Amino acid sequence: MQPADVTSPNAAPASPRALFLTFTVLALQGFGGVLAVAQRELVERKRWLSRDEFLEAYSASQLLPGPNVVNIALMLGDRFFGWRGALAAMAGMLAVPLAIVLLLAASYGQFSHHPMVAGALRGMGAVAAGLTVAMALKLLGSLRNNPMGPTVCAILLLATLMAIAALRLPLAGVVLGLGALGWSAARWRLRKAAARR
Repeated sequence: MQPADVTSPNAAPASPRALFLTFTVLALQGFGGVLAVAQRELVERKRWLSRDEFLEAYSASQLLPGPNVVNIALMLGDRFFGWRGALAAMAGMLAVPLAIVLLLAASYGQFSHHPMVAGALRGMGAVAAGLTVAMALKLLGSLRNNPMGPTVCAILLLATLMAIAALRLPLAGVVLGLGALGWSAARWRLRKAAARR
């Protein structure tokens, strides 16, 4: 069987209800972070976004306040059904998980010291980290089509990694600083390409 072409989406949700159900299921799969699950569900399974479009939406969501995946849900819902879609996607992302979290929070204090509960939480943290790394590796392929070219992309990627992991600089400053640098580089390359035509 040929793998799905994730660079050319040809599907769309049938209704705001489909958006709500998809984001509800998606949210219930994410322990410690749902972004990796969102990439798999929206790009590879539903094919509502290409890998490049997901990367662009993720980049834009980094610049907005609030959780990244909620911002992506709002953008995707608005893209297909306007404000009704945005509300449906956001409600799907938040409603059922909120009820579960409230229930768990109410009982956490009572069971948090139980060895099985503590072990389960540590195991989920490791799985969440692994999912994030796997998603990053999948999205790396999309950078081949980036107007900045692979060298500039690699430099920005390494600079971001160093700034966050080694230097422990504030995330907002790194996103704004290196994001502005990437935006300027992409703009310059696109203008240069347009001038050649």
